[in-house]
Amino acid sequence: MMTRLCAAALLGISLTTAAGAATVQTARGPVTVETTPETVAVYDIAALDTLDALGVPVAGVPSKVYLPSLETLAATAEPVGTLFEPDLEALNALSPDLVIVGGRSATQLDATARVAPSIDMTIDGERLLEDARRRIHDYGTLFGKESEAAALTAALEADLAAARQAAAGKGDALVVLTNGPKISVYGPGSRFGWIHDELAIPPAVDDLEPSIHGEAVTFEFIAAADPDWLIVLDRAAAIGSGEQSAQATLDNALVRATTAWREGHVIYLPAADFYIAAGGARATRHLLTALTAGFSAD
Repeated sequence: MMTRLCAAALLGISLTTAAGAATVQTARGPVTVETTPETVAVYDIAALDTLDALGVPVAGVPSKVYLPSLETLAATAEPVGTLFEPDLEALNALSPDLVIVGGRSATQLDATARVAPSIDMTIDGERLLEDARRRIHDYGTLFGKESEAAALTAALEADLAAARQAAAGKGDALVVLTNGPKISVYGPGSRFGWIHDELAIPPAVDDLEPSIHGEAVTFEFIAAADPDWLIVLDRAAAIGSGEQSAQATLDNALVRATTAWREGHVIYLPAADFYIAAGGARATRHLLTALTAGFSAD
């Protein structure tokens, strides 16, 4: 079973197994796995976030989970390495029925698959909400949590509708990532472009490079763009690097001259939810709630 599952995950093909199996849509194609794996190890924070929101028990987690909402789960699970380097000995000792990798740990699929059946559940930033919905559905089916998945999806859709309503007619926006003193911006088609696409928020700049790392810019660029709103992600806060905060980085004469700053239209998003757990069900709800609150405060 393990050899066939690993091959399927790598080749993006579907398997035919005994009755009672469930097919999930992975980042590498549809894969059929056991319907209710009993012992699960997870190396993806978005997956961990969604599974926890569904009430799925997880036996193995990374040594650092980044989100305060996951600390209780982490305290009861076994540490099995990091997002970038799984501890294969610890994983083998856990003897999981299923290993979930994704995002930062996706490159470790081959390694974990040598220990136990493994699937890559990376979420594509360009289709973040589409992928988030699919993951909720598939995890619900896989772990026998269909009713919980339906309720979670309904709550997510309600949050999305509220955010769209709050942002409607409020003007354009510029999504800014700070990394200590450095700044990058993101537009439609980029890693964080879903904010524009899903909430129908016009971009303050139309021709930004749709890169996963954004487009490195200067404060003069932000001043020239003069957005109605600044939507800010603090990468340093997300990863806990201790570098200069987003508020400190942006608090300068050029940014203070923008419409967004003058009007108090600066929305600081929950950093780890946005950067580390992007596409996780609870994390996405936190983001949408923050956006709703920010636009409603106008």
